[in-house]
Amino acid sequence: MGCNGSKKVTSEEKNKDIMVDYFADNGFGNTVAIVQHPSGVYHKGITYVAYQGPLEDPYVVSYNHKTKEWKGPFKAGISEMGKDPNRKKKIDNHGKPALLIDNEGYIHITFGGHGGMRKHGENPLGNHGYGKNLHAVSKKPLDISSWETLDNVSLFGTYSQFVKMDNGDIYFFYRHGAHRSDWVYQKSTDNGKTFGEPVSFLKHKRRTDIEAEDSWYPWVSRGNGGDIIVAFDYHICRDKNNPQDTRGHIPERHNLYYMLFDTKTGEWKNVKNELLEIPLTKEMADEKTLVKKIPDDWTFQAITDVDPNGNPHVGVLVGPDIGAKRSGPKRMQHFRWNGKEWLQSKNTNLPRGNGDIEVTSAKEVSIYLESETNNDVGEIARWDSFDGGDTFKKNKVFLQRENSGFVISALIDNPHPDARIIVGEKEKGSDFRKMYLLGDNGPIKRVKKNFGKIKK
Repeated sequence: MGCNGSKKVTSEEKNKDIMVDYFADNGFGNTVAIVQHPSGVYHKGITYVAYQGPLEDPYVVSYNHKTKEWKGPFKAGISEMGKDPNRKKKIDNHGKPALLIDNEGYIHITFGGHGGMRKHGENPLGNHGYGKNLHAVSKKPLDISSWETLDNVSLFGTYSQFVKMDNGDIYFFYRHGAHRSDWVYQKSTDNGKTFGEPVSFLKHKRRTDIEAEDSWYPWVSRGNGGDIIVAFDYHICRDKNNPQDTRGHIPERHNLYYMLFDTKTGEWKNVKNELLEIPLTKEMADEKTLVKKIPDDWTFQAITDVDPNGNPHVGVLVGPDIGAKRSGPKRMQHFRWNGKEWLQSKNTNLPRGNGDIEVTSAKEVSIYLESETNNDVGEIARWDSFDGGDTFKKNKVFLQRENSGFVISALIDNPHPDARIIVGEKEKGSDFRKMYLLGDNGPIKRVKKNFGKIKK
């Protein structure tokens, strides 16, 4: 007691109600990415978020928008990656979780895969990589505290992407192995209890003109009605030792493509409503689905959305080939279909950085981007267009940090205005990241003490 009879307050007690603008500090590596999506879902007043945590294991949190209550992080499974201290590449980063809620309220995540390993057996649709694709489901509806890992999807998956249709059907898209593999989907009609066999929709195959194989990077999302829309670019998967390019196997990607899958008829079509033969080959992709030929510069991470009339908008990052094993800085390019042809945005002010696209009307388009300003300030901002994508202007800044960069998720599925996107802050000198849930009012805050102890 002090001389006035008051109790001495410890520093821990003083700090117990400190509010911070991040919801966790155990994000690990590239904790979220556009390609693995959705990383979050808004459902019945609560936003559910998944991200990559320590040892590349998946973690899940939830936020109740009415009560302001956070729950988690809870570890939802154990990845086969991130556990080998002798592995040259410390963090693989390909097994980040995608999250979905089925019509019975059970929460699903897939995680841990970079194509599977030879010890897992023969890969009938491609080659081997690392890790093991896993599927975990919450033991109770809308309860993130306990999980069960199932054995009902291909272990050779990587780049997990979930789509749920209005009738409850679940489509699980992924690459069936490492670079030299088909892209496939598996379908579930019983809320993820069972899945059908993998169905190839993009074909890998050996080229005959150069020493390389055809490879792909699609991004899959809901369109209108029963449509699933796909934007994708092409990877020249060169042999390590080839006479055409002394750089060997490099992350060289070109061109931009678009197609859709009518899940009600089972037909794949291009933007002109012409039927496509699946799995799509490089030759047919060039003939039927090309948005823009980009033969010299390198591309990365296509994204797409459609307006209420079904006309697609497509974005892709584009950077120059500088003769190195990486391209120069990439900047977002935007294209839209006007019913007759693809038009490219006139705007050249979009910053260098990655992001996702949202189309709300024929004239209104938003792109959510992570970027760095000229003053070394990391920034998450929304760039809006009110002329159908001809021009964009930065209208909303969600988060800024000096001397930091960010990794960014795709848009949360059915987002609440206060929780549209998930980001991890890349701080220099550390593999761990602070995790933010961002919306129209900036980051949603949390009492720091509430995530001091990670739930197992």
